[in-house]
Amino acid sequence: MRNFLVVMGHTYLMKVKSKAFITTTLITILFLFLFLNIDRVFGVFDASDPANSTEQHVVVQANEAHYAIAEEQAEEKLLMVVPTGDAEKGEQQVLDGEADGLLILTEASDGSLEAEYKATSTPDNHERMELTTWVDQIHSKHMLEEAGVGEDFQQLISAGIELDFSSLQQDAAEHSTAEERSQTTFLVYILLFVIYFSVIFLGNMVSMEVATEKSSRVMEILISSVSPEKQMFGKIAGIALLGLTQFALIFLIGASSMAGRFQEISTMTGTEMDGGEELFGAGTVSLSLIGYAFLFFVLGFLLYATLSAMLGSIISRIEDVGQATGPLNMVVIAGFVLAVFGLNAPNSLIVTIASFVPFFAPMLMFLRIGMTNVPFWELALSIGILIGTIALFAWIGARVYRNGVLMYGKFRLLQDIKRALNMYK
Repeated sequence: MRNFLVVMGHTYLMKVKSKAFITTTLITILFLFLFLNIDRVFGVFDASDPANSTEQHVVVQANEAHYAIAEEQAEEKLLMVVPTGDAEKGEQQVLDGEADGLLILTEASDGSLEAEYKATSTPDNHERMELTTWVDQIHSKHMLEEAGVGEDFQQLISAGIELDFSSLQQDAAEHSTAEERSQTTFLVYILLFVIYFSVIFLGNMVSMEVATEKSSRVMEILISSVSPEKQMFGKIAGIALLGLTQFALIFLIGASSMAGRFQEISTMTGTEMDGGEELFGAGTVSLSLIGYAFLFFVLGFLLYATLSAMLGSIISRIEDVGQATGPLNMVVIAGFVLAVFGLNAPNSLIVTIASFVPFFAPMLMFLRIGMTNVPFWELALSIGILIGTIALFAWIGARVYRNGVLMYGKFRLLQDIKRALNMYK
């Protein structure tokens, strides 16, 4: 036990001080901070460049009634409209840079409106959507007035109706409203990224650590004082602690940033709401998700780290690490791609089935927990299969590792694994 703790502590301290870990952690935290504050980042650039102003200046050529409707509907859309009675004059204003575009409204013979928008360049997708929505509202308002619909009824029609979703199951997920579901999707997406990158980065670190010691012949000295099995599991445990350290740092930075944003929104809206209360108090959905993310992060790492250590033990040169771990990384990538697809279809059959496959379960079962109501037996079965698979590969990996660390020569994946297992006998 003492040797195991020594290997674990040495691995953790060496890696936590390494430039690779520090750089990767800082980049991840920076990416997360920028992602959570992306609106502020764009706001800084937009504010410094007058050309990026969010307000559009539109010249409108229309009769007095149509212009009044256009001006009324523009109030909600960051559009500033000015009238013009001459299309050529309006075009010249656009060419001179006095306006972003010219909107020409004409009434067809059937009473409907026809619209044409002219600008010096084709509007981007966001501007096109804003302008299209604006013109649709102008047309709807015009047709309602033509039909003699009163102002009160027009407001009721434009207000629409809010559809609330609820589940008849008592233990259903609580994020039933659109806002709660959006927040949950965002949190699941962030945690999926953390699990995905951490498993790949830390798993490759395990195989690289073993391959480095083996290629430098240090391994031959180490196994004389510490058994290969203790070395293997000590390294896995040490890098697991490293991953938990990184996970905790990312969580603290992300939680602090999100709590600050909630506090800022509370101040702007004049509502009494503590940032931490808003982040963790809404149905405790955030805390439960973070707990499951922690669980599946640990299980996913143990599965892939065990395989990575086994593969690292049969490699004689560091240059072969990428070739050996390539298929394993492809499996992780496939699981992440399925998880991204599952964000829009968490109840699909392929996501449900794949959530029981050990190599995909860390991401897909976590996704289903966050997005849907998963029966307890399904969760227990998925975790049970995953733990059983980890135990199986740990047993196989220890057998391969014991003899693989003393094998040298050209790398041949299947042949080397078979050879290491046969030497164990």
